Amino acid sequence: MRITSARNPRVRGWAELKTRRGRRERGLFLVEGAREAARALAAGLVPNAWLVWPERAGSEEAELLAGAPVYELSEAAMRKVSYRENPPALIGVFERPARHLEDLPARPRRVLVAVEIEKPGNLGAMLRSADASGTDAVLIVGDAVDPENPNVIRASTGAVFALPLAVVGHEEAHRWLKARGLQLAATSPAAGQVYWEADLARPTALVVGAEDRGLPAGWLEAADVRLRIPMEGRVDSLNASVSAALVLYEMLRQHSV
Repeated sequence: MRITSARNPRVRGWAELKTRRGRRERGLFLVEGAREAARALAAGLVPNAWLVWPERAGSEEAELLAGAPVYELSEAAMRKVSYRENPPALIGVFERPARHLEDLPARPRRVLVAVEIEKPGNLGAMLRSADASGTDAVLIVGDAVDPENPNVIRASTGAVFALPLAVVGHEEAHRWLKARGLQLAATSPAAGQVYWEADLARPTALVVGAEDRGLPAGWLEAADVRLRIPMEGRVDSLNASVSAALVLYEMLRQHSV
């Protein structure tokens, strides 16, 4: 089906998926770009529709067009739907996954706990580092950006689909981590121990908070070990995703020894 008008009801409905409310109410979300869409399919996510900009699409996009209706959109319609300034040739509309704790590994050794991360770019970058470092599972905790946010998907380069991931409340997360005997390691600029000096070879959950507020007091109090990332320059804090990446790779290094 060809759609040329940006005011078409289907186009307006898909555009609503750029908002958290729209994703929640309709149970759908957007995956922009062939690379990210391919990773969503590889993770077993179910497509609901394919939106194609035919003047830009090529063989890479054509190989993905199965399992759902295909709609050819004009440039104006594609720009209406896309979250990006420069829309891709392909946007997949997918069903939102459940993301329950029951879907996570029963005995994880390395877990990332992202607490109240509100910036999509930060969460996406954390997920990318978690996937690259072989992290077993991710918990997104509290009042945080949802993992289907278009900028989370983009910043993670689709790693959000590959990772075992659950979205949970604070108490539920605490119970799950405690039941699995995971050491809680919290990053804090006030900590005395540098992160590479800590014993991270044992099963560990790295807990990272928002860079502007840090971790809530309850998580710092529950931590078995608090980690500091040394800073020799003038700045007094690091981007939250950078902090997570440093410690995740130290966890990988110690587990690999």
